[in-house]
Amino acid sequence: MKLSLCNEVIRELPFERQCALAGALGYVGLEIAPFTLGDEAWRMPASKRASVRRACADAGVEVSGLHWLLAAPTGLSIATEDRKVWQRSVDVLLSSIYLCAELGGAYLVHGSPGQRRVVGSDDAKRVEEAWAAAAAAAQEAGVVYCLEPLARPDCNFVNTLTEAEVVVRRIGNPAFRLMIDTLAASVEEKDSVADAIRRWMPTGLMAHIQFNDRNKRGPGEGDDKFASVIQALHETDYDGWVAMEPFIYEPDGPTCAARMIGYVQGLLEQNA
Repeated sequence: MKLSLCNEVIRELPFERQCALAGALGYVGLEIAPFTLGDEAWRMPASKRASVRRACADAGVEVSGLHWLLAAPTGLSIATEDRKVWQRSVDVLLSSIYLCAELGGAYLVHGSPGQRRVVGSDDAKRVEEAWAAAAAAAQEAGVVYCLEPLARPDCNFVNTLTEAEVVVRRIGNPAFRLMIDTLAASVEEKDSVADAIRRWMPTGLMAHIQFNDRNKRGPGEGDDKFASVIQALHETDYDGWVAMEPFIYEPDGPTCAARMIGYVQGLLEQNA
């Protein structure tokens, strides 16, 4: 398993310092939220893309993938009946996929609850139409597009792994797969997170995992226990990325980043 830090945790730092801090703490990857690189990161020129790759290389880390898609520019939605807004949103998605590949990333995570919120009866069809286009682009770019089940009430479409499986199988593209966010899974799944991993990893549909506590802090900063989660990942021979994605950074982002990796590395050593 390879540990990655979701870079918005330390987004107040210049990107070069984000890379240096992540590397110094022991992370081998950064999972980038495009909005941290500007409102139009998806249009990033080649020179800027090269500087991102160079900053990572200099610090001994890599871009593991992208997440928090469609957070910028404002007003995007892949559920809206406004076809112009929908098309612009899809254009941002597709451009983000090629950005991920050019930065050396392996996957994209589609959480984005507000931008996939469904209201009308046809909204879900438009969301799946966008995801099918994203799947085709991901396959062409050589990356994996991950559908992230998210917890209610923040998200009202695809809340469970079973619901995600239905969409993934209907789209039927090997570049479109599902993932586990431990916060959402602990709230929405009937199984424990560890048992959900044991159930879903053997299907071949599982491509990624994010660690966070139900209190929205990082692993080791709440009541959720991750030893069983890591044991389940070992048992199922998972060797992909594990990204740390807290939403509350106390007392600050760098301290939170250090605490998380110290806790998780300790558990990994126990299971080695």
